[in-house]
Amino acid sequence: MRASDRAALERDPEGSRRVSLLELFFDLVYVVALALVSGHLAAHPHWTGALQSMLLLMAMWWVWSITAFLTDLYDPQQISIKLLTITVMLGSLLMASVLPRAFGEYGLVFACAYVGIHFSRGLFLVPLLHGQQAQTRAIRIFFWFALSAVPWILGGILDGPTLRAALWALALAIDYGAFSLGYPTPWLGRLPKTQYNVTAEHLAERYQQFIIVALGDGILVIGLTFSRTDFDLARSLAFLVSFTSALLLWRIYSHRAGEVLPLAIDSVVETRRFFRVAPYTHLAMVAGIVITAASYEVMLRNPLGHTGWGMVLILAGGPALFVVGRSRFEYEVFGRVSRSRVVALLLLLALVPVMILLPPLAIGAAATLVLAGMAVSDTARSWGRAPEAPAPPI
Repeated sequence: MRASDRAALERDPEGSRRVSLLELFFDLVYVVALALVSGHLAAHPHWTGALQSMLLLMAMWWVWSITAFLTDLYDPQQISIKLLTITVMLGSLLMASVLPRAFGEYGLVFACAYVGIHFSRGLFLVPLLHGQQAQTRAIRIFFWFALSAVPWILGGILDGPTLRAALWALALAIDYGAFSLGYPTPWLGRLPKTQYNVTAEHLAERYQQFIIVALGDGILVIGLTFSRTDFDLARSLAFLVSFTSALLLWRIYSHRAGEVLPLAIDSVVETRRFFRVAPYTHLAMVAGIVITAASYEVMLRNPLGHTGWGMVLILAGGPALFVVGRSRFEYEVFGRVSRSRVVALLLLLALVPVMILLPPLAIGAAATLVLAGMAVSDTARSWGRAPEAPAPPI
């Protein structure tokens, strides 16, 4: 794209690529949001609770992801972009505040906050970018968020958690699907390749920071829950298992693929493809971490209690979902998936029939041992070898 075609608000390719302090401040809202999602799941350890928690997480994640792209495509030091980021932060905090009762009396508030965030962004950017090539990008995005607003608002108005979940799932499918397809819009078509001028270093750092925010949710859950219990032997063991699990999740994410993410975005054959896939791979990992954080609360509250299938879903499903996301992430960065990922998933799946007979502490310990095996395999494979260079997926 020629410099003359670039909107005045767009980030200078030769300018600073560092994440701004306002972006870090913005992320604090999501410390609250993720803690409330994991708390909601721990309080409702069944299939319905899991579905509701994932829909709420997907809504919060999409607000964060679109904002991360906005501050990557546009200059975050511009006053107008700062004001827009603060507005989104306020709306996100409102969403987080009503999140525990989003499937109850505050469903419409949650939906209106979500729709309001995306509407206000579009209504702000479209006229501001008048006469610039970037305006068509803003129009495409605004068009699709206007379509998804209908099931969002209907879901908030209509009573009944099942109907609300179905309508919100449809709305999220529109939001996520439109992004994946490049926002195909009548008379405008899809986003052209020239509109995917991402800043690798900045975008990679934003993803890395959110993974740390998600892991911080786990640490917060461990500390707060353990502080409210008796420090007996079983809960002390659950405390150690939970911390070890969180540590392993960090290690597995950061090992090699997480470290070279900026280089991968720069060197991958088609940046547009990586741009469209990265939100989904990181969503899977974030969801796995949040579910695992909920399992910490379950373990610490009643480490030797009865286990139902809902608890098995939380205790084993979190690590499994994280491994699925991490495998896809590794494929996008290196063009291959390590054997240890497949083995870990097969082990977790094979242990599921036995887990229903075990207390939460034993299930959590088993899942942590699987993660430990993966981390040891990663270290052994890379020991003494030069860092692996990113490669495009097949």
